Amino acid sequence: MGHDTVETPNLSFGRGGQPGRGTPYAQYVRLEQLHSLQHPRSKEPAELSFIVTTQVMELLFDLLRHEWTIAGQSLREDDLTAALAALRRGTHVQDVLVESWDLLATMTPQEFNSFRPLFGEASGFQSSAFLHLEFLIGNKNAALLNMYDGMPEVRAELTEALRSPGLYDEVLGLLARRGLAVHAEPSEQRYRPTEEVAAAWRRVYTEPEFAALQPLGEALLDVAERVTRWRQRHLSSVKRTMGAKPGSGGSSGLTWLRKAAEQDVFPELWTIRDEL
Repeated sequence: MGHDTVETPNLSFGRGGQPGRGTPYAQYVRLEQLHSLQHPRSKEPAELSFIVTTQVMELLFDLLRHEWTIAGQSLREDDLTAALAALRRGTHVQDVLVESWDLLATMTPQEFNSFRPLFGEASGFQSSAFLHLEFLIGNKNAALLNMYDGMPEVRAELTEALRSPGLYDEVLGLLARRGLAVHAEPSEQRYRPTEEVAAAWRRVYTEPEFAALQPLGEALLDVAERVTRWRQRHLSSVKRTMGAKPGSGGSSGLTWLRKAAEQDVFPELWTIRDEL
């Protein structure tokens, strides 16, 4: 009996999705395109690290959005198991994002300043992928959409995210359907904690009838804690690299980052800890 022959599938795609050459691996992950996206504007060696790390973060933002979107859809469908699985996968993405700051945290002010003027007003604050994540966790601000006036498709996508239920909105909807008195009304404003939601979470953690929802509360705390870690690492990295200078995109730099790091995500889950 002879050996079976496994035919390699034709995955050959070049630039723009056109047929190309290379190994199946190179074709599948678009290596040629991927490795052609780094264009330092200075002779400073640290600039390449800055560009690559930023690009990796952007890819991870998209992956995290993918997982949080799945989690929200699963919650809407009352599939708690699928929602928890997506949130768990998302926390692994968040861990990598937090650790990504290690690649930038030790950049000296001299290294950063050697190429900072060359990217002008470009700033991570302008990342539409990151802003989408902020909207998903309830940190909404319609005024930020003005940054994308010249990018109508991006602005339309973010406008939809602003107006749609975020991750926590879907959670509160699930709590309401499970018999907890929560008024879940999506808002285009930043989420504000309420005693009504705090009372619902208290019941989840203290009444056996709702104990099955405790893993959801803990999974959300895992997400929230990692958001805070990200913000704190961002703050410390910027403080070490550029001090209190204004952000390149016009933000207030450390002042804005410090304020963001102090904001709790899913706040009622934190405030009830004092009573448990």
